[in-house]
Amino acid sequence: MNDAHCHFFSTPFFAALGGDAALATLGWDAPGTAEALADRWAAELDRARVSRAALIASMPGDAASVGAAVRRHRHRFVGFFMVDPTQPAAPVSAAYAIDSDGLRAICLYPAMHRYSLHDERARRVIDVAAARPGTAVFVHCGVLSVGVRRTLGLPSPFDMQFSNPLDLHAIALAYPRVPFIVPHFGAGLFREALMVADLCPNVLFDTSSSNGWIKYQPGLTLSDVFRQALAVAGPDRLLFGTDSSFFPRGWVKDVHDRQVRALGDIGAGADVVEAIFGRNFDRVFPAIA
Repeated sequence: MNDAHCHFFSTPFFAALGGDAALATLGWDAPGTAEALADRWAAELDRARVSRAALIASMPGDAASVGAAVRRHRHRFVGFFMVDPTQPAAPVSAAYAIDSDGLRAICLYPAMHRYSLHDERARRVIDVAAARPGTAVFVHCGVLSVGVRRTLGLPSPFDMQFSNPLDLHAIALAYPRVPFIVPHFGAGLFREALMVADLCPNVLFDTSSSNGWIKYQPGLTLSDVFRQALAVAGPDRLLFGTDSSFFPRGWVKDVHDRQVRALGDIGAGADVVEAIFGRNFDRVFPAIA
């Protein structure tokens, strides 16, 4: 089993939120060095019987933390990193994270950083991925709520006008060899995400988090979501993920269990389950020899 969505909440990440005071308010463990946190994640994945996982640098400028984790456990972790294309150095820093730190997916949060995917600045960052075969682009669409910021009472001046998956349509068509990963089935814009996946074979979904966005669509269940995603995108474009992030909570087993039950409820066969929970991740991010 592989997990396509785990956040690497490093010491620099918490420093930006208030450091030790923030950790005390949250009641979370201090992460320590990137290497120590990587070791803790490796042990946690051993306990959960997870073979490989994507680790996401969860703020711009923290790619080096995940790079250190990947270097320490290169057969275990695939490095993702957040980029803010509105920053002038974004293409250069993205190229460095891939070429020097060995990271393999650029994460874009248009609502967080308030830009359109059609903005030329975003295109320049996607060009970096396109020039490096094997690099994916993760695009957060739909509702964006950062729980740690909410708990700490920090503002989240996001703008959902930039969250529509339909904005990805022309981009995915323009870069047909780049895998584009949309987390949380589009996070509330499920219909639009399905449209884009139907039209663009290089668009994939990750299944991560509680998928609490389902509350916006009365009557919809997680089983329904899987049934429709499989009908439109097929079993080879769904990547299992949990959205695990901090300790002492660690890997979120109940997210896994809910997804297993949902697939069981719709009668998904063993081959479909294997594709979602393991094989697809290995295809998109082959293990490095």
